[in-house]
Amino acid sequence: MRPIQDAFPLLQTPKKIFITTHHKPDGDALGSMLGLALYLRKKGHTVTPVSPNEVPGFLAWMPGIDSLMSWEAESKKAQQALNDADLIFCVDFNNFSRTKFIEQALDEASQPKILIDHHLVPAPVWDYGMSIPEKSSTCEMVYDFINLCNDNELIDTEIAECLYTGVMTDTGSFRFPITTATVHEMIADLKHKGLDHSKVHDLVYDSWPAMRMRFVGYMLLEKMELFPDYNASLMTLSRKEMMRFDLQAGDTEGIVNLPMSIANIQFATLILERGDEVKFSFRSKGNFDVSSFAREHFNGGGHFNASGGSLKMPLNEAVAYFKEILSDIHPS
Repeated sequence: MRPIQDAFPLLQTPKKIFITTHHKPDGDALGSMLGLALYLRKKGHTVTPVSPNEVPGFLAWMPGIDSLMSWEAESKKAQQALNDADLIFCVDFNNFSRTKFIEQALDEASQPKILIDHHLVPAPVWDYGMSIPEKSSTCEMVYDFINLCNDNELIDTEIAECLYTGVMTDTGSFRFPITTATVHEMIADLKHKGLDHSKVHDLVYDSWPAMRMRFVGYMLLEKMELFPDYNASLMTLSRKEMMRFDLQAGDTEGIVNLPMSIANIQFATLILERGDEVKFSFRSKGNFDVSSFAREHFNGGGHFNASGGSLKMPLNEAVAYFKEILSDIHPS
């Protein structure tokens, strides 16, 4: 993969650009995709942002969302947009498989592909890119990309809201260790440009339906299991329970983080039953590498302190498997 600066000549004239991100997009995925799309349009490009599937309701307010296409819902139209594109930008994922429905189409596409991402171990499938795991978020990297293009003055409040959303969510509202001085410098710059950070925070974190709050209470009271000997916690969620609380896309976002507020809990796991497989979300504090843990045991990966994986087995077997290997974990 060549440095992203080598792709700058490709952007000197108006292009048709296809941008996509990972399946089940979160704040950083949507923020980086939409923020980049808004910026590239200001540069005169025709941009089509495409999400693999539906957008979580708590992010449906984001600037530029009206132009977003869902590959799952509009596959023929989205495929045509990909076919017509001159360039492909991929943000916030390190392997085509993370896009699920778009994987084959991306693999077969012959156009130059440009990566902007902060996950570990990117696959060798991009022509140009920025891959910096030390960055707080892909939104921070899109901000860096705009500055590399000497276009900081093009960042308006809409772009700022998109980028702030991703940085805020991926840093846990700026409390995770990945929150560097450059993150705060970026936010200061966005504030100078007119960003209303309280508005974004309210839209993301303070707009939940009542049933979602009841669901959170249920998870903490009924589904949280603690393992003091391992400084660990576990929560599980079945399809039946998802139906009980009428959970929508994004409603489980952040649940895995909640036990980390308990004294001495250094490692938290959430296991979700989805279709014919189970999904694992891992969070850690300190020196416990959940990315390596996820790759070794759960066909996954991600960041040092935040990662995920999946297995094709019933939920009860997945829980038993997790507990079997828990004795090999030493998060403290």
